[in-house]
Amino acid sequence: MSIELEVAVKAAKSAAKIIRKYSEQNKHFNIELKGKNDLVTDADLASEKEIIRMISQQFPDDQILAEESAADASLTNARTWIIDPIDGTTNFAHRYPVFCVSIGFWESKQAKSAVVLEINQNELFTAEKGKGAFLNGHSIHISKETNSKDALILTGFPYKDLNLLDDYLQLFKSLIKNTHGVRRPGSAAYDLCCVAAGRCEGFYEYGLAAWDVAAGSLIIQEAGGVVSDWSDGDNWLFGERYVAGNKPVHSYLLNEIKEHISGEKITA
Repeated sequence: MSIELEVAVKAAKSAAKIIRKYSEQNKHFNIELKGKNDLVTDADLASEKEIIRMISQQFPDDQILAEESAADASLTNARTWIIDPIDGTTNFAHRYPVFCVSIGFWESKQAKSAVVLEINQNELFTAEKGKGAFLNGHSIHISKETNSKDALILTGFPYKDLNLLDDYLQLFKSLIKNTHGVRRPGSAAYDLCCVAAGRCEGFYEYGLAAWDVAAGSLIIQEAGGVVSDWSDGDNWLFGERYVAGNKPVHSYLLNEIKEHISGEKITA
């Protein structure tokens, strides 16, 4: 395990302890709106502060791109940590049990290490470039299911940008009819890890930020899956349109997106 991954794991676990304290039944916390349906809580802020503290202590010269404090959501060639202190804040605020800490380490615009820790089930997903993907220390791999009719798909529903809603619902309707089903847990980082672990075959969504996918994408890739934007290109980290899965289902989802969403809406 690299020092970067070791630090990321320790930071995620430390942040998880803070989040669990806030989620105790009698623990009250403030909930604020950053934008339409975009929540932030005291727990987000405390978690992010702890993660940044631990990373900066070990790597004081590294750049930090974190959801609650990012002034400029961009990526350079420098060593950069991309952090979501609670992915699934709306779930957390409503005490709905799917939310996680996501930490990705990038260098030269390439993902090098990744940690996603789902808080309630204590599932620790990790990956390093070229070294495979793991769940609680055990190797994981994507599903081998090649038939889209037998695939289970994950997605997220739009909550800020509703311009694609009608097209998105048509896509959703088609997938419901032609797959084993579509699920919406409410945390993109966790969704990606479920694809990596072979629990489902694909994932798609729009309106995502870099901290939603920076860690989970490496975990999928190291588990044998593929990720792209909706044009099957590489502009997925900041492009807001995202699709992932094993190769056959990834291709199937791209075709479905192309069929149900007009061309000018395929890119952000």
